[in-house]
Amino acid sequence: MEYKDYYKIMGVAREASPDDIKRAYRKLARKYHPDVSKEKDAEARFKEIGEAYEVLRDPEKRAAYDALGARKPGEEFRPPPDWQFDYGGEGDPGIHSDFFEQLFGGLGGRGRRTSFRSRGFDTEGQIEVTLEEAFAGTERRLQLQRVAVDAQGRGQPTTQQITVRIPPGVVDGQRIRVPAQGQPGVGGAPAGDLFLEVRLLPHRWYRAEGRDIWLDLPVTPWEAALGDTVRVPTLGGRVDLKLPKGSQTDRQLRLRGRGLPGNPPGDQLVVLKIMSPVPKTPADEALYKQMASTLPMNPRQAMESSQ
Repeated sequence: MEYKDYYKIMGVAREASPDDIKRAYRKLARKYHPDVSKEKDAEARFKEIGEAYEVLRDPEKRAAYDALGARKPGEEFRPPPDWQFDYGGEGDPGIHSDFFEQLFGGLGGRGRRTSFRSRGFDTEGQIEVTLEEAFAGTERRLQLQRVAVDAQGRGQPTTQQITVRIPPGVVDGQRIRVPAQGQPGVGGAPAGDLFLEVRLLPHRWYRAEGRDIWLDLPVTPWEAALGDTVRVPTLGGRVDLKLPKGSQTDRQLRLRGRGLPGNPPGDQLVVLKIMSPVPKTPADEALYKQMASTLPMNPRQAMESSQ
């Protein structure tokens, strides 16, 4: 079943007043009335306009329709499982679109309204979090834009502030459920939920893969060669790390449990990056020459022998 945007059909904003809707209907009805219009699709458009007006002029139907939330015209649509909008009396099934009949029973609004109830739709959004906040947990103060429908059927923009708790250990792409902060329910039904997708912000040192944290760690040639103990930053504070003797660039060392919290927690993967000092004086150059003579090596030997 295709969703119908009655506001777009009428050419009015969602917060349009009843008078705005009435004026729009009269203008469109004159343009597309089958008895006078020369438009080739006049009859179908006239029927579509009448259906849209029937919903938007009735405060109860309009409130019910607005509770569905804004969607794209023609989008595949199904009413919520607990949708109820019942009228007493006889109706004329088939004179309206499938969309209308699924929502309002195809009764055209005649008869006595007996009940209307629908849980509000769930809504979605994104929230940006630093790695430090993902590690320790934090709170966010959010402003939610709402459209409330008053007793006259007019949409009134409102702003609601809520505080959302971000638990420790959230990962990129995780969805946080905020109960009852989605679209409001109608007829005493509960509101939908708000789902926030977490987006971890880039960090100048760390990068996250799931709950594991990766860090490129600069070390000197002698620290790597001699297997020194070095201080390593982690999200939970600095720790000591013993380097294996003779470590080379891109060697990976694991700090277990030092990633993002969880069950189990992630690890921190330390990737060694050997940084050679730049010789700035003749004495520095002499030291490098001495190392070359006393510690001869050819790191390209395997490449040269394969030529």
